[in-house]
Formats: sequence, C-alpha cells, structure tokens
Amino acid sequence: MIEQFRMYFAYPFVQYAMIVGVLIALCSSLLGVTLVLKRFSFIGDGLSHVAFGAMAIAAVVGVTDDMLLVLPITMICAVLLLWTGQNTKIKGDAAVAMISVGALAIGYLLMNLFPTSSNISGDVCSTLFGSTSILTLKFSEVVLCVILSIVVVTVFVFCYHRIFAVTFDENFARAVGTKVNRFNLLIAILIAVIIVLAMNLVGSLLVSALIIFPALSAMRVLKSFLSVTICSAVLSVCCATVGILLSIIYGTPVGSTIVAMDITAFIIFTIIGKIGGRS
Repeated sequence: MIEQFRMYFAYPFVQYAMIVGVLIALCSSLLGVTLVLKRFSFIGDGLSHVAFGAMAIAAVVGVTDDMLLVLPITMICAVLLLWTGQNTKIKGDAAVAMISVGALAIGYLLMNLFPTSSNISGDVCSTLFGSTSILTLKFSEVVLCVILSIVVVTVFVFCYHRIFAVTFDENFARAVGTKVNRFNLLIAILIAVIIVLAMNLVGSLLVSALIIFPALSAMRVLKSFLSVTICSAVLSVCCATVGILLSIIYGTPVGSTIVAMDITAFIIFTIIGKIGGRS
C-alpha cells in the first residue's frame, strides 16, 4: 500500500489535488461552525448554484479563466443573500431558494442554448458533482487556491473574536461597538470565496456537505466554539485526504467519496456523543 501511494504521489496532478483538497477542506470547516450556529446552513447550496450559473455564463461568453467572472458574481450574490435575508418581506431561507434555483435554471438553460461542447450532460455532471475537475488542476489554479486559502484563514484568525460575538449574539455585539453588518458581510464574502474554490473539489451540489458535516460532527462531542472549530478543521482535512486517496485508488468520484467520508465521520461522532451523554 505504501509503495502504491508513493507511485501515485509521483504524479503532479495527485500532488495538486491533495494540496487543493486539504486547503479547501480547512477553509470550509472554519466558516461551517458559524453558518450552522447562525442557522444559515443552506447558503452553501445557494451560492454554489449561483457559481454554477456564473460558470455557464463564462463558458458562453468565452472567458478563458472563469474564476475572473465566477468569483465576483458569487460575492455579489452573497451580499444580496445577506441583504434580502435581513429584509422583513423575504426571509433568509426564501432568499436562498429564490437566488439559488434561479441561478441553477439560468445556467443550465444557457448551457443548452449555447453549447460549448458535444457532451453537455457530461459537462453538467462534472460541474454539479466534481467528478474529475480536481484531478485536472493547472499549476496556476493551485497557486490561486493557495493564495485565497491563506487570505481566508488569516482573516478568520484575526477576526475570530468578532466573528464569535456576531455568531452568538448580534445584539450584544452591536451594544459593545462591533460593526455587526460589516462582519456579517465579511462572513458572506468569505463563504463565497470558499464556495468557488470548493466547486473543483466536490461540485456544486455537494459543497454544502463539505461545509456543514464537519461542524455538525464536532458539535456531537464538543461544546465550546473554539474546540468545535478546531475539531471541525482537523476532521474536515482528514476526511478530504482519505476521500481523495480512496478516489484515486478505486477510481470513484472525488466529491462523492469525500462526502461519504464526512457522513461516516458524522455517524461515528454521533455514536461517541451518545455514549458520552453529550447528544
């Protein structure tokens, strides 16, 4: 087995996939705890569908580097989701459903009206489920992922205490002088960046699983915000690493394999939590 791993890791595409997979898993888990506690978990689904629509637009207009179009559009929609979610007439879940379903439908419609290849079904499946894209990463894409991941982790670390305050009690945070709206906006933008990065790893439809499952698993055993965040990060990285290795060895879809590892971890942590009397 060790010799087999050495043989695989001699290939650059495996090294790229592992680097990107670990970084995306780490970034996703950091914000996942906040999203779960703020009861805004489905923002991952909403923004991933928006990113799918943006990718379709980029393909239609012939943009070579779709990240230049996908990332700004996803960030703008993240801000719109935050704004409409705070509107009394359109609640958070309705805003997510409205934007996500609309973007998904428009994206699929554009891909059919202006096909860029003869295998539309294959392109859609790869985008939605991330079947092979992470194994075809270019060096420039890996560098971009590393830079954006460093930015996300750095911002989270430096703003940890304010994110903690905004997560648990916005009224108290506002009372002590924290710019709540500003940090909610920051969280939305960071999530948008993570969503765009994670699409190469697990695809549009499975992004929210990568964000939510590690946080939920850690919450089955631990209680404090810091311990849950650290445990979620470690667990997410481990599941992503094992998932990528298994997908390479057995030829299974990368995204689905990683999510299957996350589900397995959630079941194990749930059992541990029940035995320990914590859930």
